[in-house]
Amino acid sequence: MLSEAVQDYLKTIYKLQEQCGAVSTSALAEAMGVAAASATGMVTKLAGLKLARHNPYQGVILTKAGEKMALEVIRHHRLLELYLAEALGYSWDKVHEEAERLEHVISEEFEEKIFEALGRPTRDPHGDPIPAKDGTLVVAEHDRLSDLEPGATAVIRQVSDTNAEILRYLGIRGLVPDAAVEVLDKAPFNGPLTVKTGETAHVLGREVASHIRVEARAADDA
Repeated sequence: MLSEAVQDYLKTIYKLQEQCGAVSTSALAEAMGVAAASATGMVTKLAGLKLARHNPYQGVILTKAGEKMALEVIRHHRLLELYLAEALGYSWDKVHEEAERLEHVISEEFEEKIFEALGRPTRDPHGDPIPAKDGTLVVAEHDRLSDLEPGATAVIRQVSDTNAEILRYLGIRGLVPDAAVEVLDKAPFNGPLTVKTGETAHVLGREVASHIRVEARAADDA
């Protein structure tokens, strides 16, 4: 049984790997909120456990065994988020922190019971894909809402769960997974976007809009 700290590092490395490939120890330290020396020490430990490979000049990447363990933790986390939201009534801005605490302690039997009770789901409340039991994960490439131009229409697929305040802000405005959205205006010089959901227009800062991933619609589907 791996320690909670090891599991957290594996999960974080996996997510950073998805974004940029091999992960520098400085990027890992920043993501974990620890000193660079602490991150380096853990990377050395992961390499000793054959869960990661580290080249001082190229960064750290997970081995197949490390990826499998990371995906198991991510599966626990995302199933717990959905269970907290659907079965216990938690709002989507509160499930992340609760799942962070619980993901390390649930059994495989409990995980499977949650999975079946929820109808064998494939996404968590924020639209993130849930890894399969066998460790596979299907990740779709979606555009950031902030990158769309005026006149574009899309369906929201994912919303980043890293900032609870932004989640509350977007949830109140109906900017949630599966909602249709249209870009009405985009101010120059990194200015805000004006978007519409239903019959209501909202002004979003560019940073907030970057937290939303969308699947663009073809013109004849809009």
